[in-house]
Amino acid sequence: MEPRGEKPGEADGVRVTPQLLKARSGEFALESILLLELRGLGLADLGCLGDCLGLEWLDLSGNALTQLGPLASLRQLAVLNVANNRLTSLEPLAACENLQRLNAAGNLLAGPAQLQCLAGLRGLERLRLRDPLARLSNPLCASPCYWASVRELLPDLKVLDGERVSGRGSDFYQLCRDLDSSLSPSSGTPGPRPVEAQPWVEPGYWEAWPPRSSSILEEACRQFQDTLQECHDLDHQAWDSLAQATRALSPAGAATASFVF
Repeated sequence: MEPRGEKPGEADGVRVTPQLLKARSGEFALESILLLELRGLGLADLGCLGDCLGLEWLDLSGNALTQLGPLASLRQLAVLNVANNRLTSLEPLAACENLQRLNAAGNLLAGPAQLQCLAGLRGLERLRLRDPLARLSNPLCASPCYWASVRELLPDLKVLDGERVSGRGSDFYQLCRDLDSSLSPSSGTPGPRPVEAQPWVEPGYWEAWPPRSSSILEEACRQFQDTLQECHDLDHQAWDSLAQATRALSPAGAATASFVF
């Protein structure tokens, strides 16, 4: 088996064919396909996928792709998922002028230069290059300036790796990042000394108070017992009434009567 990142031969993976596309989409003509899910099929060659000129939504995650050449003709493509493949370049996506969302986590993108092709996509609002929950990332995500370099290269992004970086709600994520930075140990100048923790309540707050006798409490208990006894008496009366009604409605007591329920 070839190492991850090398281009496999045709015998090592599945090739996209018209028959495969029609079977997965249910469409007779490739140009009519709008949505296509090709996840986890072992694809190594996109074949005729570029003939799906009307395609708007495409999932190619979990395959063995090393290049996206045929996607350059998909001008209507808006949502693309190529996570968990073997891609070292996204260059063909520069022609996908309507692309809005891209998930490329879990590939082999080494640096910001591999994202330069996306700079001209003004409609690109959401980009994912790492997914901690799925344990997917790219080599470029390990750089300390990863976040800042991507934001500088793609200023129109609204969401990066699931976090809003601009627009409504971005302040919350920025606050979280600032808090993480302030809480992480720094190797430079020491920060302010932490404030000594103080108890929230005064000493003795949680101690149990001694029981106190109260005439009001005793009267309330007496009334409760009286009410409880009345409930028992009413319960016995109700059972007696039900027993009498059952005997009256039984066939022996009403042989000539007819009841419809």
